[in-house]
Amino acid sequence: VLDFAIICISFNSLNFLFFQVIFFKCCSFLRDGNLPDIVKSGSLHEFLVNLHEGYGPVVSFWFGRRLVVSLGTVDVLKQHINPNKTSDPFETMLKSLLRYQSDGGNVNENHMRKKLYESGVTNSLQSNFALLLKLSEELLDKWLSYPDSQHVPLCQHMLGFAMKSVTQMVMGSTFEDDQEVIHFQKNHGTVSMFFYFQVWSEIGKGFLDGSLDKSITRKKQYEDALMQLEYILKKIIKERKGRNFSQHIFIDSLVQGNLNDQQILEDSMIFSLASCIITAKLCTWAICFLTTSEEVQKKLYEEIDQVLGKDPITPEKIEQLRYCRQVLCETVRTAKLTPVSARLQDIEGKVDKFIIPRETLVLYALGVVLQDPSTWPLPHKFDPDRFDDESVMKTFSLLGFSGTQECPELRFAYMVTTVLLSVLVRKLHLLSVEGQVIETKYELVTSSKEEAWITVSKRY
Repeated sequence: VLDFAIICISFNSLNFLFFQVIFFKCCSFLRDGNLPDIVKSGSLHEFLVNLHEGYGPVVSFWFGRRLVVSLGTVDVLKQHINPNKTSDPFETMLKSLLRYQSDGGNVNENHMRKKLYESGVTNSLQSNFALLLKLSEELLDKWLSYPDSQHVPLCQHMLGFAMKSVTQMVMGSTFEDDQEVIHFQKNHGTVSMFFYFQVWSEIGKGFLDGSLDKSITRKKQYEDALMQLEYILKKIIKERKGRNFSQHIFIDSLVQGNLNDQQILEDSMIFSLASCIITAKLCTWAICFLTTSEEVQKKLYEEIDQVLGKDPITPEKIEQLRYCRQVLCETVRTAKLTPVSARLQDIEGKVDKFIIPRETLVLYALGVVLQDPSTWPLPHKFDPDRFDDESVMKTFSLLGFSGTQECPELRFAYMVTTVLLSVLVRKLHLLSVEGQVIETKYELVTSSKEEAWITVSKRY
């Protein structure tokens, strides 16, 4: 048996990909491909950083037996995104990892389903805006009760805040006719926290390094948690059908559309998982960066004070908080909030001089693109003012982080985080803990390896 090294290299001819396919079939005993290299690098994102630094903006590697292409600059992403706008790449990847069917088949049906999904987010945000404000004020009251020197576990508090927001927007809060559901509501914070954390952790670690399928115990824990979460959602879907409630939730928009129960379940699961983790991490990173930049925090406070005065935030006022939006965009960029997304190549395509065969998984190395110094001057500096430039916003929109290509879950996260910051920054100085070094962990959504601690003091 010959020893082979699977080498990650850039394409140097139009036919190189086909050579790789033939080569791999001849060496089918090589099962893991570059998975050991990904594990050694620490994460898929860090593997892609090294890969693109060494071999250029368009590279290929083997994820187990599967050929994968990765795109690592704005220019090559433009070439691939423009003819492939049919689906959200983050949602596509999450559906694949959850082993749900990706959108395919009837184009009109997929378009209708996408519209229902987006309207579900919009309608539930409008209906539950007062709830978001209430949850933000509850967190403010909790932090106001702390002495100035007390360390606040930011990640823990933001995950709890996001969980309350998402579960009530997706699952609702009042089911008076069902005692079993009422009992579940009293405990759903703890129960759902475990399920969401367990499922997301296994998705992030297990699928992206190929280890989940190799561990029977981990795989069973993941599948059990996912099954119980699906059971909860199925129960609520059944409860909401044919009934009217004062609180409009995400599931209601899907139930009112022409979707079957499995489609409603899948879309509810995708929204629940993605919105919860993206919101929690966006809130966490935004506050972390504000604690390290007194100037940015002061400027944000001045805008909030000027726009809102003594009045509470409203959906209409959010549009006027332009600098706040710049802070959140720069948070997404600096933190590399979603470092990787993916699309399946439906038909044979071409990027620059390179041919991408049909059925190839194409990764968007967003974490690489968001730190590219040719696109972002001083890329490691947290500088919301860079988003004053309209061309910068257009680039950000192209990547799916704003504008018409912004994913619904991120739109939800922007809204929730804006409400939270408008409440917290108005009353509190957010401060870092001296000597704390926050190390980053790159999974499907970027987080800190350990708890991030802050302190707060009252504004007078």
